[in-house]
Amino acid sequence: MIEVTQGASPLVLGLPHTGTNVPPDIRDCLNETGQALADTDWHIHDLYAGLAEGVTTVRTPIHRYVIDVNRDPAGISLYPGQNTTTLVPLTDFDGLPIWQNGKDPDAAEITRRRDAYHAPYHAALTTELERVKAIHGFAILYDCHSIRGNIPFLFEGRLPDFNVGTNMGQTCDAAIEARTVAHCEAAEGYTSTLNGRFKGGWTTRHYGRPADGFHAIQMELAQATYCQESPPWTYLPERADNLRTHLTKILTDLKNWRPSA
Repeated sequence: MIEVTQGASPLVLGLPHTGTNVPPDIRDCLNETGQALADTDWHIHDLYAGLAEGVTTVRTPIHRYVIDVNRDPAGISLYPGQNTTTLVPLTDFDGLPIWQNGKDPDAAEITRRRDAYHAPYHAALTTELERVKAIHGFAILYDCHSIRGNIPFLFEGRLPDFNVGTNMGQTCDAAIEARTVAHCEAAEGYTSTLNGRFKGGWTTRHYGRPADGFHAIQMELAQATYCQESPPWTYLPERADNLRTHLTKILTDLKNWRPSA
């Protein structure tokens, strides 16, 4: 069941990777590494909760190991030539297998999961974006993500705290990008980058059509900014509260943004 909270502003938050639900028959096929669910966007739905009034949220409770709703349903890679995970991941972010021997999902099973979990999430997201666009004449999708700051399999060095992705400026109005980046750069004690390792996932690229009134921007946070980056992934209220002040500024600015005449 997709979780939707409706607001009246133009801003819609996508929450594709915070879920930890894995159906029992699928969990039984995961190995010990897979069952740890390490690649969760831990606590992100709690981190963003209540930051700005009138914001719509769309969240799937299903874990990304079941199927990754931020991947092209056709299975096309977001980052050709770079290590990444697939529509139904075969490895974790460290490149380690997550399925028991011989229990990798086959094509038919991937299709079943795509129909059961991927399609409903995007149907809900599409409905909400179209709903707020009907009210305001435009919609802004802010896609919420987080990841460990050190993952050599995926990127070198330490990831910045704020990672803004707009697919090189293609997915939103330039003012939306500029305002978001300005808030990140002004956040004392934090680092940030624009269109670095994370340029926006499939969701951002798919929905971001500024010419049609649909704007999309991705925020990938380094998890150390608000939680422990290792099991048990403890939420750290003091860090989180400080981060929330900056996220509130971003969401409030985007919520109040209007296209120039």
